Amino acid sequence: MRDFSYVRAATIDEALSAAAMPATMLLAGGTTLIDLAKCGVAEPERVVDISHLKGLDVVRIDGEGATIGALARMSRVAEDPAIKGEFPAISEALWQAASAQIRNMATIGGNVLQRTRCAYFRDPATFPNCNKRNPGSGCAALTGVNRSHAVLGGSNACIATYPGDLAVALTAFDALVHLGDRQVPVDDFFLLPGATPDKEHAMRPGEIITAISIPASPAARRSTFLKVRDRQSYEFAAASAAVGIELGGDGQTITDIRIALGGIATKPWRARAVEDALRGTAFEHDAIKEASRLAVEGAIDHGANHYKIELAPRVVERAILKIGAAA
Repeated sequence: MRDFSYVRAATIDEALSAAAMPATMLLAGGTTLIDLAKCGVAEPERVVDISHLKGLDVVRIDGEGATIGALARMSRVAEDPAIKGEFPAISEALWQAASAQIRNMATIGGNVLQRTRCAYFRDPATFPNCNKRNPGSGCAALTGVNRSHAVLGGSNACIATYPGDLAVALTAFDALVHLGDRQVPVDDFFLLPGATPDKEHAMRPGEIITAISIPASPAARRSTFLKVRDRQSYEFAAASAAVGIELGGDGQTITDIRIALGGIATKPWRARAVEDALRGTAFEHDAIKEASRLAVEGAIDHGANHYKIELAPRVVERAILKIGAAA
């Protein structure tokens, strides 16, 4: 870890000005920054502490939806009774995302901005070639050990998987990322790697996340987050699904359905083809199983990650049936 200067921002405006300076990183909970600095990926010249800024940790829930400040702690949001009642998939995603220690420190904004767990990205000493870390150097994962890598949204430049859980649930329910004066749909906030995998977010220089807002909906109220992983705790998803369903008055017709996938793509992946296939149809197991296969439409494997193409539709199917059983 190299030497850096430390700045404690007194106001949001001061933080914005500091964030616009080259080689600058923000410090909130610190769980991601310290992790990246220890493995030699993050080497900021300047660290701007925003952890104490007032007004950025507020959590508000009303009839319109939820607004969650960027500095709100993961554990606090996961435990909030209104979040559990109106957005259960959000609470479940946060509970399954990390250890209790990390949830108590990590912030919502930092969680959304976490970077890939790709071993080639996180070990610059052993693997200097990584387009996400060193643009133009190549992607070792394409022909290397890639069991955990993406089968959707990849390119010839990068197949690194987005690792987070919360952002998957946010994507399913059309959340907005507040960047000061503007708001960006979370599905547009995360960028596909294309030829520029080092550009991961639709943030402009000098912008910071101030809040996340989630519109209220019957589908969000009847939702769940299902995560399948190699071990039961403290592990990233092999495949995950955030699903919400609204049933009609007969209790049998799917009037609305929201689905997003994690663990299988280079960004949180909205499964719109599955939604379109099931919206307006009867809640029937065979139809759900058939439609769930559309979740991996266009998937490309690179050998060891082929299993995700089989696994992801089953996770979607299970999550949908879980909600139906509860209903």
